[in-house]
Amino acid sequence: MKVGLFVPCYVDQFYPNVAIATMQLLEKLGCEVVFPLEQTCCGQPMANSGFSHISEGCNKNFVDNFSGVDYVVCPSGSCTLHIKDHLHVEGKEAEAEKIRKQVYELSEFLIDVLKIDHLTASFPFKVGIHSSCHGQRGLHLSSMSERVLPAFSKPETLLNMVKGITLCKPQRVDECCGFGGTFCVFEEAVSAKMGKDRVQEHEDNHVDYITGVDMSCLMHMEGILKRQHSKVKVIHIAEILNAHFN
Repeated sequence: MKVGLFVPCYVDQFYPNVAIATMQLLEKLGCEVVFPLEQTCCGQPMANSGFSHISEGCNKNFVDNFSGVDYVVCPSGSCTLHIKDHLHVEGKEAEAEKIRKQVYELSEFLIDVLKIDHLTASFPFKVGIHSSCHGQRGLHLSSMSERVLPAFSKPETLLNMVKGITLCKPQRVDECCGFGGTFCVFEEAVSAKMGKDRVQEHEDNHVDYITGVDMSCLMHMEGILKRQHSKVKVIHIAEILNAHFN
């Protein structure tokens, strides 16, 4: 199985260890992982700001880089959803459609494609789970609390396979952290207040770490934690699933 590793811009620039952990984890699970060196931004920031036409070059480049793999896997629900819903390239629509169908966020790939039921990871810490909006409501990685349906969570299922981990949920299990991409720029005060509320619920649970599938949301909360001189750290789910603490 040949897997193309799609790494979001902010992960590449600020959290490269997340990309490394994702690659190592996929390789441990038997995947042949390739990292196209010419990949760039998926175009989501431009599209979210109302300038989707500017992202046409990003779309073409994405298709050129990821057309030769069986699956595309990304450690970000947000960027995955953007590709799944918005990747179109004039003259290469068949290739674009194929990629839209085979792009997966990491946790859904592990559960839905590889059907993982066992991991060798160990992480003996108390960890709070953050459900990011794009992953939960767009990719359906977990159930939504306002719907009276059986609860499920693909990230939580994987984390429960990790030896020594203690999982904690905030009181409002699927509330937005306030990041929202460009929302945190145009609505700074609202974004910061939402982030502070989200962080407080995790701190009330006395967790060591906050984890999730989107490093963008974790980055937003990390900034708040650091400004408040909190001892709580953030960590991407890939880093936990790939971790080995004695």
